[in-house]
Amino acid sequence: KITSGMDPRLNQKGCTLIVLAEWKKPVYGNEGIKLITTSIRRNSPIHIDSKIHHNNLINNILAKIEANVASADDALMLDNLGFVAETNSCNIFMIKNNMVFTPNADACLPGITRMKVIQICSMNNIIIHLKNLSLTEFYNADEVFTTGTMGELVKVEMIDGRKIINKNINPSVFEIIQNHFKKLTETEGEEII
Repeated sequence: KITSGMDPRLNQKGCTLIVLAEWKKPVYGNEGIKLITTSIRRNSPIHIDSKIHHNNLINNILAKIEANVASADDALMLDNLGFVAETNSCNIFMIKNNMVFTPNADACLPGITRMKVIQICSMNNIIIHLKNLSLTEFYNADEVFTTGTMGELVKVEMIDGRKIINKNINPSVFEIIQNHFKKLTETEGEEII
């Protein structure tokens, strides 16, 4: 068999695509997760565009290995300029002074769950900003959470050993968003039995 290697014209039979639909429980429970900032950077769009689902996730895998070694749940990845991009498997949000912030989708996948959270904020008069965010801004956030298909919305309790201190606002902005998200998932999509 000839593989494409460096020249896609050598792949005479095309690629084989296998799609397997399966349901899995969310990866994380209701308790918060711990993140470490990894030394592995998220790919820049000038190298491999993060907006494309592709099989070249070696950076994300190496970042997850680094998190595993550090006994963290996931790795927080920075872009090539040093701004927060996402975790190795999820998009990330922070809340400060009742406003929601998430990194620009330059070096992260603009995920479906991420887009739902942005919609929820817009529809419920929750101020949301998409911008470059520093690690220090995340350290000083009131709340931090991740979004992803396999985790839905998960609260972050700690980044690099620093506890994310919620000001005990009841309900918190995260809880408001989470409740709206839960209502959406109950009314949209198809039930899997």
